[in-house]
Amino acid sequence: MLELSILPLFAMTCILLAISPGPDLVLISAYSSGQGVLAGVRISLGIFIAGLLQTLGVALGLGQLMQQFPPLIMMVKLLGALYLAWLGVNMLKTWWINKTQPEKSVKATPLSSQNLLIKGFLNNLMNPKAILFFSVFLVQFTNDTQPMVSQIITLGILLCTIVLLVNFAFSIIFSKVASAFAGKFKLAQHFDGILGTLFLALAARLALSKE
Repeated sequence: MLELSILPLFAMTCILLAISPGPDLVLISAYSSGQGVLAGVRISLGIFIAGLLQTLGVALGLGQLMQQFPPLIMMVKLLGALYLAWLGVNMLKTWWINKTQPEKSVKATPLSSQNLLIKGFLNNLMNPKAILFFSVFLVQFTNDTQPMVSQIITLGILLCTIVLLVNFAFSIIFSKVASAFAGKFKLAQHFDGILGTLFLALAARLALSKE
């Protein structure tokens, strides 16, 4: 049983973590803005499932294993960077075609619910910093009076649930903002280009980071 006194601080910290910019938030903004709130919700559910898997991994000692084998971290990091770069290149390609060949305007093909879930899942899972963070963050709210595994799993589920709710809210916000400003500003015409550039920047930061 967790100490109830830690829950307010834990929840507030989780909310602050959830609203901090990162690949997950960029992905949610891209799909909820371009394909509607349900697309963002499905991306969020994929992220949620990845978070639960990472929680289980931390509970079973995967975080410590990764810390002991730096090549494993590097491999996952490079895979994650390649995935982010692939997303960025595809968005820049769509933006360039729409900009230079309006008559051949390309719109991203709406993804199925399953594909959106997978995209959110992979986007979160291919970031080795996530599981390393889980392994450091969750243990700070545990105590020695209860089994560590059960505490980590409980805290991890709480963290993933809070992040899921925040991501749902972001999905609604990005979708509403996109609908409100659609066609009103030239910036909207370059949305894919902006997001593509952001994904490439995130890929470079992940690949070059020393952590």
